[in-house]
Amino acid sequence: MNQTPVAVVGCGAFGRHHARIYKELPQAQLVGVYDPDRARAQALAQEHGTAVLDSLDAVTSAARAVSIAAPTTAHAALACDLMAAGCDVLVEKPIAPSLPEADAMIAAAQRHARILMVGHLERFNPAVRLLRPRLTRPMFFEVHRLSLFTPRSLDVDVLLDLMIHDLDLVLSFVGDTVSDLQAVGLEVLSRHTDIANVRLTFSQGCVANLTASRVSTERVRKLRFFQPGEYISLDLARRDAQIFKLTSPPGSPLPQIAHEQLQGGESEPLRSEIEAFLEAVSTRQAAEPDGPSARAALAVALQAAAAIADHREKLEALALPKR
Repeated sequence: MNQTPVAVVGCGAFGRHHARIYKELPQAQLVGVYDPDRARAQALAQEHGTAVLDSLDAVTSAARAVSIAAPTTAHAALACDLMAAGCDVLVEKPIAPSLPEADAMIAAAQRHARILMVGHLERFNPAVRLLRPRLTRPMFFEVHRLSLFTPRSLDVDVLLDLMIHDLDLVLSFVGDTVSDLQAVGLEVLSRHTDIANVRLTFSQGCVANLTASRVSTERVRKLRFFQPGEYISLDLARRDAQIFKLTSPPGSPLPQIAHEQLQGGESEPLRSEIEAFLEAVSTRQAAEPDGPSARAALAVALQAAAAIADHREKLEALALPKR
Protein backbone atom coordinates (compact mmCIF):
# COMPACT_ATOMS: atom_id res chain seq x y z
CA MET A 1 0.00 0.00 0.00
CA ASN A 2 1.27 3.47 -0.92
CA GLN A 3 1.71 5.57 2.20
CA THR A 4 0.82 9.26 2.34
CA PRO A 5 3.39 11.33 4.25
CA VAL A 6 1.45 13.18 6.94
CA ALA A 7 2.23 15.65 9.71
CA VAL A 8 0.33 17.06 12.67
CA VAL A 9 0.41 20.77 13.46
CA GLY A 10 -0.62 21.40 17.07
CA CYS A 11 0.37 18.90 19.74
CA GLY A 12 -2.36 19.43 22.32
CA ALA A 13 -5.18 17.02 23.20
CA PHE A 14 -6.60 16.78 19.67
CA GLY A 15 -3.21 16.65 18.00
CA ARG A 16 -2.22 13.71 20.16
CA HIS A 17 -5.17 11.69 18.86
CA HIS A 18 -4.46 12.61 15.24
CA ALA A 19 -0.83 11.52 15.63
CA ARG A 20 -1.84 8.25 17.28
CA ILE A 21 -4.24 7.32 14.49
CA TYR A 22 -1.86 8.28 11.69
CA LYS A 23 0.77 6.08 13.32
CA GLU A 24 -1.69 3.16 13.37
CA LEU A 25 -2.94 3.44 9.78
CA PRO A 26 -1.03 1.49 7.11
CA GLN A 27 -1.90 4.07 4.43
CA ALA A 28 -0.21 6.89 6.37
CA GLN A 29 3.40 7.65 7.21
CA LEU A 30 3.65 10.03 10.18
CA VAL A 31 6.70 12.08 9.21
CA GLY A 32 6.61 14.55 12.06
CA VAL A 33 4.78 16.93 14.38
CA TYR A 34 5.03 20.69 14.85
CA ASP A 35 4.05 22.97 17.70
CA PRO A 36 5.41 26.39 18.79
CA ASP A 37 5.83 24.77 22.20
CA ARG A 38 8.84 22.63 21.34
CA ALA A 39 8.72 20.63 24.57
CA ARG A 40 5.16 19.57 23.80
CA ALA A 41 6.16 18.63 20.25
CA GLN A 42 9.12 16.62 21.52
CA ALA A 43 6.93 14.70 23.96
CA LEU A 44 4.45 13.74 21.24
CA ALA A 45 7.19 12.89 18.75
CA GLN A 46 8.88 10.63 21.26
CA GLU A 47 5.59 8.92 22.09
CA HIS A 48 5.04 7.93 18.45
CA GLY A 49 8.58 7.56 17.20
CA THR A 50 8.49 10.44 14.76
CA ALA A 51 10.37 13.68 14.13
CA VAL A 52 9.95 17.15 15.59
CA LEU A 53 9.50 19.59 12.71
CA ASP A 54 10.95 23.00 13.52
CA SER A 55 8.83 25.19 11.23
CA LEU A 56 5.98 25.21 8.76
CA ASP A 57 8.58 25.09 6.01
CA ALA A 58 9.83 21.83 7.50
CA VAL A 59 6.24 20.56 7.60
CA THR A 60 5.60 21.34 3.94
CA SER A 61 8.94 19.84 2.91
CA ALA A 62 8.21 16.55 4.67
CA ALA A 63 4.44 16.05 4.37
CA ARG A 64 1.85 15.82 1.64
CA ALA A 65 -1.13 16.02 4.02
CA VAL A 66 -1.47 17.81 7.36
CA SER A 67 -3.85 17.76 10.31
CA ILE A 68 -4.26 21.16 11.94
CA ALA A 69 -5.12 20.81 15.62
CA ALA A 70 -4.06 24.30 16.65
CA PRO A 71 -6.28 26.93 18.36
CA THR A 72 -9.19 28.11 16.19
CA THR A 73 -7.70 31.58 15.86
CA ALA A 74 -4.70 30.10 14.00
CA HIS A 75 -6.65 27.91 11.57
CA ALA A 76 -6.90 30.29 8.63
CA ALA A 77 -3.27 31.42 8.55
CA LEU A 78 -1.95 27.89 8.96
CA ALA A 79 -4.30 26.31 6.43
CA CYS A 80 -3.73 28.96 3.78
CA ASP A 81 0.05 28.75 4.12
CA LEU A 82 0.05 24.95 4.04
CA MET A 83 -2.24 24.72 1.02
CA ALA A 84 -0.23 27.35 -0.84
CA ALA A 85 2.84 25.17 -0.26
CA GLY A 86 1.09 22.12 -1.75
CA CYS A 87 -0.33 20.30 1.29
CA ASP A 88 -3.84 18.93 1.69
CA VAL A 89 -5.40 19.91 5.01
CA LEU A 90 -7.70 18.40 7.62
CA VAL A 91 -8.50 21.19 10.08
CA GLU A 92 -10.28 20.71 13.38
CA LYS A 93 -13.68 22.31 13.86
CA PRO A 94 -14.74 25.05 13.69
CA ILE A 95 -13.23 25.92 10.34
CA ALA A 96 -12.28 29.42 11.55
CA PRO A 97 -13.42 32.09 14.03
CA SER A 98 -14.87 34.35 11.30
CA LEU A 99 -16.51 34.08 7.89
CA PRO A 100 -13.82 36.12 6.06
CA GLU A 101 -11.18 33.70 7.37
CA ALA A 102 -13.29 30.70 6.34
CA ASP A 103 -13.74 32.25 2.90
CA ALA A 104 -9.98 32.74 2.60
CA MET A 105 -9.43 29.06 3.38
CA ILE A 106 -12.03 27.93 0.85
CA ALA A 107 -10.54 30.22 -1.80
CA ALA A 108 -7.03 28.93 -1.09
CA ALA A 109 -8.20 25.32 -1.48
CA GLN A 110 -9.76 26.17 -4.85
CA ARG A 111 -6.83 28.27 -6.05
CA HIS A 112 -4.21 25.64 -5.21
CA ALA A 113 -6.38 22.57 -6.00
CA ARG A 114 -6.01 21.24 -2.47
CA ILE A 115 -8.23 19.07 -0.28
CA LEU A 116 -9.76 21.07 2.58
CA MET A 117 -11.66 18.90 5.05
CA VAL A 118 -13.06 20.11 8.38
CA GLY A 119 -13.25 17.89 11.45
CA HIS A 120 -16.96 17.86 12.24
CA LEU A 121 -16.51 14.55 13.99
CA GLU A 122 -20.15 13.58 14.53
CA ARG A 123 -20.56 13.08 10.77
CA PHE A 124 -18.47 9.94 11.36
CA ASN A 125 -20.32 8.73 14.44
CA PRO A 126 -21.30 5.16 13.46
CA ALA A 127 -24.90 5.69 14.59
CA VAL A 128 -25.20 8.81 12.43
CA ARG A 129 -23.85 6.92 9.43
CA LEU A 130 -26.39 4.13 9.97
CA LEU A 131 -29.24 6.57 10.42
CA ARG A 132 -28.58 8.91 7.50
CA PRO A 133 -30.14 6.63 4.83
CA ARG A 134 -33.33 6.54 6.96
CA LEU A 135 -33.92 10.29 6.76
CA THR A 136 -37.08 11.39 4.99
CA ARG A 137 -38.34 14.84 6.00
CA PRO A 138 -37.25 15.85 9.52
CA MET A 139 -39.67 18.45 10.92
CA PHE A 140 -38.62 19.04 14.54
CA PHE A 141 -35.31 18.57 16.37
CA GLU A 142 -34.52 18.66 20.08
CA VAL A 143 -30.77 18.56 20.66
CA HIS A 144 -28.75 18.59 23.89
CA ARG A 145 -24.97 18.63 24.22
CA LEU A 146 -23.87 19.06 27.83
CA SER A 147 -20.32 18.79 29.14
CA LEU A 148 -18.36 19.27 32.33
CA PHE A 149 -16.25 22.41 32.54
CA THR A 150 -12.64 22.09 31.38
CA PRO A 151 -10.03 24.76 30.60
CA ARG A 152 -9.85 23.48 27.00
CA SER A 153 -11.11 25.64 24.09
CA LEU A 154 -11.87 28.70 26.20
CA ASP A 155 -10.65 30.90 23.34
CA VAL A 156 -14.13 30.44 21.80
CA ASP A 157 -17.69 30.36 23.14
CA VAL A 158 -19.81 27.26 23.65
CA LEU A 159 -21.37 27.74 20.21
CA LEU A 160 -18.04 27.22 18.44
CA ASP A 161 -16.74 24.78 21.04
CA LEU A 162 -19.67 22.35 21.35
CA MET A 163 -22.86 23.38 19.55
CA ILE A 164 -21.07 23.63 16.20
CA HIS A 165 -21.16 19.80 16.04
CA ASP A 166 -24.95 19.74 16.25
CA LEU A 167 -25.47 22.73 13.97
CA ASP A 168 -23.48 20.88 11.33
CA LEU A 169 -25.50 17.69 11.81
CA VAL A 170 -28.88 19.44 11.74
CA LEU A 171 -27.98 21.46 8.64
CA SER A 172 -26.79 18.30 6.86
CA PHE A 173 -29.93 16.38 7.91
CA VAL A 174 -32.38 19.10 6.85
CA GLY A 175 -30.71 20.35 3.67
CA ASP A 176 -32.54 23.67 3.82
CA THR A 177 -31.79 27.33 4.58
CA VAL A 178 -32.44 28.96 7.96
CA SER A 179 -35.20 31.58 7.74
CA ASP A 180 -35.28 32.62 11.41
CA LEU A 181 -32.98 32.31 14.41
CA GLN A 182 -33.47 33.10 18.09
CA ALA A 183 -30.83 32.61 20.77
CA VAL A 184 -30.05 33.26 24.41
CA GLY A 185 -26.90 32.49 26.39
CA LEU A 186 -24.89 33.23 29.50
CA GLU A 187 -21.29 33.59 30.57
CA VAL A 188 -20.76 31.45 33.66
CA LEU A 189 -17.14 30.45 34.23
CA SER A 190 -15.33 32.03 31.30
CA ARG A 191 -15.21 35.31 29.37
CA HIS A 192 -17.35 33.77 26.63
CA THR A 193 -20.85 32.29 26.51
CA ASP A 194 -20.79 28.97 28.39
CA ILE A 195 -24.42 27.90 28.01
CA ALA A 196 -26.69 28.67 25.06
CA ASN A 197 -30.04 27.80 23.55
CA VAL A 198 -30.68 28.35 19.84
CA ARG A 199 -33.95 27.92 17.97
CA LEU A 200 -33.78 27.62 14.20
CA THR A 201 -36.67 27.78 11.76
CA PHE A 202 -35.99 26.54 8.24
CA SER A 203 -37.64 27.88 5.09
CA GLN A 204 -39.68 24.71 4.53
CA GLY A 205 -41.02 24.59 8.09
CA CYS A 206 -38.58 22.44 10.05
CA VAL A 207 -37.76 23.72 13.55
CA ALA A 208 -34.64 22.84 15.57
CA ASN A 209 -34.12 23.62 19.24
CA LEU A 210 -30.50 23.21 20.35
CA THR A 211 -28.97 23.53 23.82
CA ALA A 212 -25.26 23.38 24.62
CA SER A 213 -23.52 23.80 27.96
CA ARG A 214 -19.92 23.37 29.06
CA VAL A 215 -20.77 23.98 32.73
CA SER A 216 -23.02 20.97 33.31
CA THR A 217 -22.77 18.34 36.03
CA GLU A 218 -23.25 15.55 33.47
CA ARG A 219 -22.27 14.62 29.93
CA VAL A 220 -25.11 14.39 27.42
CA ARG A 221 -24.95 14.14 23.62
CA LYS A 222 -28.48 13.48 22.35
CA LEU A 223 -30.30 14.43 19.19
CA ARG A 224 -34.02 13.65 18.83
CA PHE A 225 -36.21 14.42 15.85
CA PHE A 226 -39.59 13.74 14.30
CA GLN A 227 -40.30 13.03 10.65
CA PRO A 228 -43.57 11.81 9.08
CA GLY A 229 -44.64 8.67 10.94
CA GLU A 230 -41.42 8.37 12.95
CA TYR A 231 -39.71 9.57 16.10
CA ILE A 232 -35.96 8.98 16.25
CA SER A 233 -33.75 9.32 19.31
CA LEU A 234 -30.01 9.34 18.65
CA ASP A 235 -27.51 8.97 21.49
CA LEU A 236 -24.22 10.19 20.09
CA ALA A 237 -22.25 9.11 23.15
CA ARG A 238 -23.58 5.53 23.10
CA ARG A 239 -23.52 5.51 19.29
CA ASP A 240 -26.99 4.06 18.96
CA ALA A 241 -30.45 5.14 17.82
CA GLN A 242 -34.02 4.25 18.77
CA ILE A 243 -36.67 4.46 16.04
CA PHE A 244 -40.37 4.50 16.90
CA LYS A 245 -42.69 4.16 13.93
CA LEU A 246 -46.45 4.00 13.43
CA THR A 247 -47.59 0.81 11.74
CA SER A 248 -50.96 -0.61 10.71
CA PRO A 249 -50.91 -4.38 11.35
CA PRO A 250 -53.36 -6.43 9.25
CA GLY A 251 -56.64 -6.91 11.09
CA SER A 252 -55.91 -4.30 13.76
CA PRO A 253 -58.39 -1.41 13.98
CA LEU A 254 -55.75 0.92 15.47
CA PRO A 255 -52.24 1.80 14.47
CA GLN A 256 -49.44 0.48 16.64
CA ILE A 257 -45.96 1.68 17.51
CA ALA A 258 -43.08 -0.45 16.27
CA HIS A 259 -39.66 -0.08 17.86
CA GLU A 260 -36.31 -0.58 16.19
CA GLN A 261 -32.84 -0.14 17.62
CA LEU A 262 -29.78 0.68 15.53
CA GLN A 263 -26.45 -0.11 17.15
CA GLY A 264 -23.65 1.81 15.51
CA GLY A 265 -20.78 -0.27 16.85
CA GLU A 266 -17.48 0.72 18.39
CA SER A 267 -15.60 2.18 15.42
CA GLU A 268 -13.77 5.35 16.43
CA PRO A 269 -15.22 8.41 14.65
CA LEU A 270 -11.87 10.20 14.44
CA ARG A 271 -10.26 7.16 12.82
CA SER A 272 -13.09 7.05 10.24
CA GLU A 273 -12.68 10.78 9.65
CA ILE A 274 -8.93 10.51 9.07
CA GLU A 275 -9.42 7.49 6.78
CA ALA A 276 -11.88 9.57 4.70
CA PHE A 277 -9.34 12.40 4.56
CA LEU A 278 -6.57 10.09 3.37
CA GLU A 279 -8.90 8.59 0.77
CA ALA A 280 -9.66 12.08 -0.54
CA VAL A 281 -5.95 12.88 -0.66
CA SER A 282 -5.34 9.71 -2.64
CA THR A 283 -8.27 9.98 -5.07
CA ARG A 284 -8.39 13.80 -5.31
CA GLN A 285 -12.12 13.65 -4.64
CA ALA A 286 -13.70 16.26 -2.32
CA ALA A 287 -14.11 15.12 1.25
CA GLU A 288 -17.14 15.84 3.42
CA PRO A 289 -17.45 17.91 5.45
CA ASP A 290 -15.71 20.34 3.13
CA GLY A 291 -15.06 24.04 3.48
CA PRO A 292 -18.45 25.31 2.26
CA SER A 293 -20.48 23.00 4.52
CA ALA A 294 -18.29 23.91 7.51
CA ARG A 295 -18.73 27.58 6.63
CA ALA A 296 -22.53 27.13 6.68
CA ALA A 297 -22.41 25.79 10.25
CA LEU A 298 -20.04 28.59 11.25
CA ALA A 299 -22.38 31.21 9.77
CA VAL A 300 -25.29 29.97 11.87
CA ALA A 301 -23.12 29.79 15.00
CA LEU A 302 -21.92 33.37 14.51
CA GLN A 303 -25.47 34.56 13.84
CA ALA A 304 -26.52 32.90 17.11
CA ALA A 305 -23.62 34.57 18.94
CA ALA A 306 -24.74 37.95 17.60
CA ALA A 307 -28.32 37.26 18.74
CA ILE A 308 -27.06 36.35 22.22
CA ALA A 309 -25.05 39.56 22.40
CA ASP A 310 -28.07 41.58 21.27
CA HIS A 311 -30.26 39.91 23.89
CA ARG A 312 -27.68 40.63 26.58
CA GLU A 313 -27.53 44.31 25.59
CA LYS A 314 -31.31 44.59 25.77
CA LEU A 315 -31.30 43.14 29.28
CA GLU A 316 -28.56 45.52 30.36
CA ALA A 317 -30.49 48.46 28.89
CA LEU A 318 -33.47 47.50 31.00
CA ALA A 319 -31.18 47.63 34.06
CA LEU A 320 -32.68 44.48 35.50
CA PRO A 321 -31.19 43.52 38.86
CA LYS A 322 -28.74 40.64 38.68
CA ARG A 323 -29.44 37.57 40.78
